[in-house]
Amino acid sequence: MISRKDLEHIGWLARIELSEDDKDKYTPKLNSVLDYFGELDKVDTEGVQPTYHVLPMSNVFREDSPAKSLSQEEALSNAPKKQDGFFKAPRMM
Repeated sequence: MISRKDLEHIGWLARIELSEDDKDKYTPKLNSVLDYFGELDKVDTEGVQPTYHVLPMSNVFREDSPAKSLSQEEALSNAPKKQDGFFKAPRMM
């Protein structure tokens, strides 16, 4: 069961500012959701295959086929800064 203090902590973790009315409103609602999960835990799932995805999909990756790449000039054409044929970026320390 989620207490009001738990809800405040969850709000702090999520960086959500909760008003006093929100705390009063959402504490029982979250507890209702958790109670429903408790009901689902009681359901007999013996012999039921796990569902990892709602659609039967496997290996949905596209074929990897070689293609012509950009020339150095094309790659650098929109670069805000370039030097000696390379992208120029600020130094990082």
